[in-house]
Amino acid sequence: MSTPASTPARPVKQKKSGFLSNMIFNIVIPAVILSRFSGEDALGPVWGVVVALAFPLLFGLWELLQSGKVNFYSILGIISVLLTGGISLLQLDPAYIAIKEAMIPAIIGIIVLISQYTPYPLVKKLLINPDLLDTDKLYQALAAQQNRELFEQRVARAGYVVALAFFVSAVLNYVLAKAIVVSQPGTTAYAEELGRMTWLSYPVIVLPVMVLLMGAIIYMFSQIGKLTRQSLEDFILQ
Repeated sequence: MSTPASTPARPVKQKKSGFLSNMIFNIVIPAVILSRFSGEDALGPVWGVVVALAFPLLFGLWELLQSGKVNFYSILGIISVLLTGGISLLQLDPAYIAIKEAMIPAIIGIIVLISQYTPYPLVKKLLINPDLLDTDKLYQALAAQQNRELFEQRVARAGYVVALAFFVSAVLNYVLAKAIVVSQPGTTAYAEELGRMTWLSYPVIVLPVMVLLMGAIIYMFSQIGKLTRQSLEDFILQ
């Protein structure tokens, strides 16, 4: 008796965490703990910082395990949390918080900028994402219009905007941290200031940076249509 041919199993795509879960674990919960539960009558200033930072740290580690691969940005996020924890627990000068807040986006901006001068610009992975676009079909269409080289120039132009976004983030991070976090680590005031900085980081830092990044993405999508003379929908993976 013949057995039916087995259907090859489709690779299961790892589910990425959504925007809402990122907001909750990286901003909302830490900010609430720092601003509401770091007083002496609750967790205390030291344990308030430890518990608050545990959420983005564990969430970042969970993301790494879920994706099954090392994500450069997740690693930087985990390092950022560990540095904040180290500065807080060692009770270093609060000025180090401002330096740390500026350092992470500045490092990303520098890496993006340097990669512009290599055969593998990072911005291409961000803007021309093979999980979203049929890149083979895209490059064939560009070649048919003899616009492949012009397209690479436009990608490079967008890359400078992306690098600028991270540098703007670095400056805004530094200014925000310097203005808010002024108390000595180990005090309730310091923990509450960290919470206030976390709350304000979204409207003050994330929104302006997102405007620049979205501008770069919209620019590239418009260039795809212009240089291939086809609709963007023709290249979007179903």
